[in-house]
Amino acid sequence: MFKGVFGGGGASTSTPSEAAIRQEAQGMKTAAAATAVNADGDKTDGASRRGADRASAAAGGGRAGSVTGFDPVGLERAAAAARELDRSPNANAALNLIQEQERTKQAEYSARGKEMEAASKQMELERVAKAAEEQRRNMQAQTEHQQQLELYKDRLERKRQTDLLENQLSAQRGLQEEQRQKDEESVARQEAIRKRTLEYEAQLRAKTEAARAHAEAEGRIKEARENRDINRENVLLQAKEYRETVLESIKLTTSSVGSALQTFLGDRQRMTAAVAVLSATALGVYSARSSASVMGRFVEARIGKPPLIRETSRPSLSQLLRHPVKSAGAIQAVRNADASHVMKGIVLPAPLEQRLQQIAVATQHARENGAPYRNLLLHGPPGTGKTLFAKSLAHNVGMHYAILTGGDVAPLGRDAVTELHKVFDWAEHSRRGLLLFVDEADAFLRSRTSDHMTEETRSALNAFLYRTGENSRRFMVVYASNQPELFDWAATDRVDEVIEVDLPGLEERKRLVKLYFDKYIRNGSTAKMRIQYGGIDEGDLDLVATRLEHASGRDISKFFIGLQSAAFGSKNAVLTKEMLTSLLDAAIRQKQQKEAWMDASSRVFEESHFSARKL
Repeated sequence: MFKGVFGGGGASTSTPSEAAIRQEAQGMKTAAAATAVNADGDKTDGASRRGADRASAAAGGGRAGSVTGFDPVGLERAAAAARELDRSPNANAALNLIQEQERTKQAEYSARGKEMEAASKQMELERVAKAAEEQRRNMQAQTEHQQQLELYKDRLERKRQTDLLENQLSAQRGLQEEQRQKDEESVARQEAIRKRTLEYEAQLRAKTEAARAHAEAEGRIKEARENRDINRENVLLQAKEYRETVLESIKLTTSSVGSALQTFLGDRQRMTAAVAVLSATALGVYSARSSASVMGRFVEARIGKPPLIRETSRPSLSQLLRHPVKSAGAIQAVRNADASHVMKGIVLPAPLEQRLQQIAVATQHARENGAPYRNLLLHGPPGTGKTLFAKSLAHNVGMHYAILTGGDVAPLGRDAVTELHKVFDWAEHSRRGLLLFVDEADAFLRSRTSDHMTEETRSALNAFLYRTGENSRRFMVVYASNQPELFDWAATDRVDEVIEVDLPGLEERKRLVKLYFDKYIRNGSTAKMRIQYGGIDEGDLDLVATRLEHASGRDISKFFIGLQSAAFGSKNAVLTKEMLTSLLDAAIRQKQQKEAWMDASSRVFEESHFSARKL
């Protein structure tokens, strides 16, 4: 049977099909597997089978002749399968296929073994890497812990050194304070000793001076007593000589004057000439004094500037002589005045600008037609453009302006009335008309019933009211005040137009910001240095206008002047957004501080006024 399988002696010579070969190979595997199973079963269950055979033999049953108890059924089935395979024509091909499959499996098992070995090595490498990483982390943690420990030790050491230094400094300060107190006590003791020494020296000096004076007096008295006769004779002799000298002088003078008068009175022509010369001299002196006084008042009223006027566009004689070209240009500018330009450079709300424009046109027509001027009252917070409008009004309607401050009137006392009359006399002699701007008018135009008004101030107010009782064709009065409610009722009656100039709104602040930015930053560069402001745009300027809430035009102007100064103070005159923001914050803080001071001052004034009224 096995000869046909392993020896290749098959009965058929035809080529087997692949399916038949595979079927034969599967049968051979099945037979081999059955043989192996039977063999294993025989090996594992031998004891139990042998026990069963013995039991069967004892009972009279079982296979005859089975002495050992071995069951040959499996071998028989294997032999039958081998014979069947031996008879098959595909036995050799099936055996070759089985061998090929076994070699393939062995190759697969070998590859899997190598893969498992490689995986094992990779796992070993990963384990080593993990161990190295863990060791590195442990070393890093130990290093960090050691560093933290060293830092903690360093902080402790520093703190100990700092505490030690502070203790040393405290002890040193204590020693210095103790030494200072000792020095002060020593200086005080030395000063006391010095004072006692000086007092003792002064007492000794006084006693010495008194003793010396007493001794000198006694010596003079003794000398006078001893030389009394001699001194008496000397005095009598000196008196006699002085009497004779005076008598001789009188005789000589009388004789000279008498002879001169006799000669003068005897010559009638000389006497007449002398009388004429004396009369002419007296008349000339009196005429010169009177003429000088009259001429001085004339010049002062027409050309000179009164002391109360702080500022004026009306040129004086000295200005005409020193700056003839500039004065001629100013006169020509007055002649070319145009009321339509009165709001140039002034930013106010549109309705207020329109009203002021109408007032300017009416004022210009009044000047051209010789009509009386109307007086104005501009009231509102400081820095809102009241003075600027008054100057622009005078300039653009062809008038001169003069600024008078109300606070300058009270310090003049008795002279206030005279000086006010000088101002109005000077104003009435203006050919082109004069705009008299009274700044801080509430300082001396307060109600005459006020307890704080002196007699001199009341007299000055009466003089002012007398000179402004009727509208003039020579001058107009523009009042400016922050507290118009304090005006005397008669002063209020002199006002023809009342105009409130309030703080600018957001749109007006934006216009003011752009105006002063162009004036001080964009066009404010000098020939030697130009301001660089490339990082600042319209949005930044709008932000400035938004943040400068409750700011007046003067506040905005001062802010940009400070911005220009900061730019000139920086390197290469560069203005950055950071500088703009920093200065804006500082300006807002200063504005808030000023408002706090103003509120505190108002509260103090109200409390003092209330206390005074209670008393």
